[in-house]
Amino acid sequence: MKNSKEFKLVECRGTPYEIGIQWGEGCKESILKISENINNSMEYFHQASKEQIISHAMKFFPKVREFDPYLVEIMRGQADATGLSFEEIFTQKCFNELTLNYNNIAGLCTSFAVTGKATEDGKTILGQNIDFLTGTPIDLLKIHHSNGIVQFTLSFSNSSELTFSSTGIGICGNSTIGEDSSSNIPMGCYLPKVMREKNINDAMGILKQVASGLGYYHLADRNGHICGIESIHNDFQLLYPERDMLLHSNHYITKRFERVDTAPQLQPDSYNRLDRMHSLMNESYGNINIEKIMKILSDHDDYPNSICRHIDPSAEISSETLASFIMVPEEGNIYISVGNPCESNYVRYEF
Repeated sequence: MKNSKEFKLVECRGTPYEIGIQWGEGCKESILKISENINNSMEYFHQASKEQIISHAMKFFPKVREFDPYLVEIMRGQADATGLSFEEIFTQKCFNELTLNYNNIAGLCTSFAVTGKATEDGKTILGQNIDFLTGTPIDLLKIHHSNGIVQFTLSFSNSSELTFSSTGIGICGNSTIGEDSSSNIPMGCYLPKVMREKNINDAMGILKQVASGLGYYHLADRNGHICGIESIHNDFQLLYPERDMLLHSNHYITKRFERVDTAPQLQPDSYNRLDRMHSLMNESYGNINIEKIMKILSDHDDYPNSICRHIDPSAEISSETLASFIMVPEEGNIYISVGNPCESNYVRYEF
């Protein structure tokens, strides 16, 4: 029998600073734990001090301040609510770039977007499993922006956000890592701006400007539009659905990016997970619905390194599925499970 765990839903509204205050108050335990995790892991594995880590992160700040002052105010609110310094909060937003700089393990996720002839009723469905190290904090927020946009946001370690917007846009993300993944703006500082856009074209326009090889993303909206983007440090490629399906894991699909892809060394099971996702989606083609998606995201082929990922006891460091989500833009619904979907029920949230 599956468990019925739920994320605590933290609602925020008002000015950016007020949103940050409410976010910090509602997620204080997680945010404090994130700073502790960053400091402890960097010191233990890399002999890097807290001061060195913050100094490295703050090199990104001038461009972030220019790029999105709205987010800067949210971070100031988080800092004041939690008692951390602004610099410590900003360092959390740079978590992904810091772990790459210090050669830490990357996240492992499998995502999808389907629509049209692929689905049972022609509606668009997108989602993924979120895989990372055990105990990494994930918070669920419902954010009411003053421009009228409302968002359900899964905040992963306060460093990246997977968001479903009342404008009918959803986003999925997987780690992809080229040999050079230098970045001017950390993903934790550009994803919030992407998802505050009111249409998929403007959201993708920002990703085309700032994506630099550290992540793959696809967007889908309630009108059935789906588009993905792969990137390296100096190039990007847009990906479009085939047979109304766009599927991805942690390796590059774009041929010209394969020469710099680190997945064969860092994420070799990515290939099997994507093949398995293709196989399962093709089996259900034309009849894909929420129930079938839930089953696919619970699949254990090549366990424990499966779509539904579990701890590998033979590995020194291993990831597991921390959360799973499914979005239906036309209906305004998002379904979220805490932990492995094979063990937890999905809970539906709606605008």
